[in-house]
Amino acid sequence: MMNNIIFFLVLIIYLLTLGGNVSILLLVCLDRQLHTPMYFFLCNLSILDISCSTNNLNNILVSFISGDNTVSILRCLVQIFIFLCLTCGELLILAAMSFDRYVAICSPLHYHMIMNARICILLAIICWVLGTVESIPIFLELMKFTCYKSNVVNHFFCDIMPVLKLSCSDTHFLDLYILTLGVIISAFSPFLMTFISYVFIIGTILKIRSTTGRRKAFYTCSSHLTVVSLLYTSLAIQYMRPHSLVNLNSNKLISLFNTAAMPILNPMIYSFKNKDVKVAFQRRMRFSLLLK
Repeated sequence: MMNNIIFFLVLIIYLLTLGGNVSILLLVCLDRQLHTPMYFFLCNLSILDISCSTNNLNNILVSFISGDNTVSILRCLVQIFIFLCLTCGELLILAAMSFDRYVAICSPLHYHMIMNARICILLAIICWVLGTVESIPIFLELMKFTCYKSNVVNHFFCDIMPVLKLSCSDTHFLDLYILTLGVIISAFSPFLMTFISYVFIIGTILKIRSTTGRRKAFYTCSSHLTVVSLLYTSLAIQYMRPHSLVNLNSNKLISLFNTAAMPILNPMIYSFKNKDVKVAFQRRMRFSLLLK
């Protein structure tokens, strides 16, 4: 009975993730008013969210259906690698979105010249490629592990911290990499880019004389700022500790938030807090009714 409840809960979460993010993708593709750099990057974010949920939740659904909870070591490590690639890519995409907001608010007259289609595509490619490259050293180091204390992963998917807990190999190098190079390159660099962008954005907003103008300028950044705050806070709590100090039970709850809640929240935040998306949705609905 409990297994059936968990299965349907995970299935509902997965379907909501797919539904919300696919809706964003279709809306942006169909509505020409949303063919802007901001929504181009939002589409990339939706693809990352769909991919991340599929990578992490799909195994749970398959194991419930088949009744087989086993996973090979290689498959487990590949799942970790894909998860790391997607997470690093998401942080970089969010940094690119903050740069887009910086240009839109601080240099509005040059916005279309700076954020042209070529630059946007180039930034997206860099984010996807860097996200993959940053994850390769961790994957290669994990491949060297040959000894594990148990064959049971205390998690609902293969994540790096539970696997490190199981390893009886020397993990000091990987600990050091995750806490220094991994955090600095994969997390702190995009965070710094985002932070600097918002320092300039807030400075520019405060210089706007009219209250309406300040409110409108801040409103255009509020969705992105909300997503960035939630994601960085949860990732910092989850990963910025040596694995010896990690409580796996509490980590599972945080990981569930990152894996299940964030991909659902992203389209909701960008839909409910974004006037352009709501107007575009209403426009599509009216058009569909006219066709009928």
